[in-house]
Amino acid sequence: MPVLHTPALTSGRRPLTALLTAALLLGAAVGAGSTTAATAATGTGTATATATANATAAHADEPGWTAEPAAGGAGPARPYFYLSGPAGTVLEDRLALTNSSDRERTVTLRGADAYNTADGALAVRPAEPPAAEGRGGTARGAGSWISFGTATTVRIPPRTRAVVPFTVTVPPASPPGDHPAAVIAAEDGREAGVRVHLRVAGPTLAALTVEDVSVHGKGARAVVAYTLVNRGNVALVPELALRAEGLFGEVPGRTARALPVELLPGQRVSLTEPWPGAPVLDDVDLTLTVTAPGAAPATAGASAWFVPWGIAARTGAGLLGLGAVALAALLLVRKRRARGRGPAHEEPVPAGKRAPEHELTGASR
Repeated sequence: MPVLHTPALTSGRRPLTALLTAALLLGAAVGAGSTTAATAATGTGTATATATANATAAHADEPGWTAEPAAGGAGPARPYFYLSGPAGTVLEDRLALTNSSDRERTVTLRGADAYNTADGALAVRPAEPPAAEGRGGTARGAGSWISFGTATTVRIPPRTRAVVPFTVTVPPASPPGDHPAAVIAAEDGREAGVRVHLRVAGPTLAALTVEDVSVHGKGARAVVAYTLVNRGNVALVPELALRAEGLFGEVPGRTARALPVELLPGQRVSLTEPWPGAPVLDDVDLTLTVTAPGAAPATAGASAWFVPWGIAARTGAGLLGLGAVALAALLLVRKRRARGRGPAHEEPVPAGKRAPEHELTGASR
């Protein structure tokens, strides 16, 4: 369910990035674990201790309450709000708050702007202190168009479902296109958010670019880093394809696949793509192609040398050793030749002037 959610916060300004579905599963697991622990603890206690432990477990249940779009009549449950209209109009919808615990809940409601984090996750702006509102604080977007009137704080009795209406007042000068926002419900440091897909009527433009392409690692561990920018006015779900050309022909790349990111208008995200087909030794020209429905394909490239430095170092050491052996052998051969030639300054003696040779016969003269 595409619902924004954050668990118990340690800071009032942390962004909301988790899905409500995951929070519900986590809450159910925590609640089940707490109940099991309480039941085990009562094995050696009295009936009073058992009642006290069960009451403590009931109060420790999380999340204890949920927030979701109110179903319209007999229609199916909605995963998010979808509102559309021209600039200058007032749109209406309803939020359902369900208290499944045994105690009263006091929930505070507000609107918030949605955006992409640097790695592409969806998040919402934190609530601004009253002193910062209207005085040059965070830029106000569609979240500020949402109003619950006097019902910004709602008390929900135990085991009760409350339906709270709200309005979205679209300013007259609002540009056409998507204006992402969310409805936020908060109690005791825990916040849950429901996406609001809001589109202002008018011309739409789907456009994106891919930038800052680089390659890290080699072989099966190689990854391609890149930046996507949504330059249009509608949200995009892009697809990425990777093509590579090496010195000896085409290198295995990546076929087109949908990226796990929803890129909101005007947002920039930095992503990485695994490239298990990268070579170990080659000079490669890499081309990334990104597409999205309604948008022209965007391409960007990079060049990368893949050199197995470990093998290269060992090969270089071997060649140096071989060269040293060859040089030593050459010097040894030259030295031996120089010894066989005799002294270089002696001149040859003519045959007629040689001293007579004496024959040794053993007789005296």
